[in-house]
Amino acid sequence: MGTIMNQPNTLRRALLLDAAASGGMGGLLLVAADPLGGLLGLPLPLVRAVGVFLVPFAALLWWVATRRHAVPAITRAIVMGNVLWVIASVWLLVSGLVKPTLLGELFVLAQAAAVVVFAYLEYRGLRFAQRALAAERA
Repeated sequence: MGTIMNQPNTLRRALLLDAAASGGMGGLLLVAADPLGGLLGLPLPLVRAVGVFLVPFAALLWWVATRRHAVPAITRAIVMGNVLWVIASVWLLVSGLVKPTLLGELFVLAQAAAVVVFAYLEYRGLRFAQRALAAERA
């Protein structure tokens, strides 16, 4: 498994931004699951499960971002996880399995849009880091 030496700030910042947003959202969903579930029209078990997932995910992002050496496979897995999150978010809205309020629909779409941005920034950061490493080796 290859590593990228001294991961560039672009990738580090993208991962830290994702960690902060994921941790903040996870904490909010855990602390305020009851009122948010009702306000958004989302099932309480789903709201809590998302909060429970996001807190350790944020810790993983922070851990990866603070390593001196980035592991491309882990970063690619994070990007793919973010892409799958967006797909699952859209599927949640179109499947008809839940009946969110208008605010709930906007909330799900807004967080999915934010995750698209994180995935893009992390992907770009990884590509930049890999190019820098290739140039360094040449």
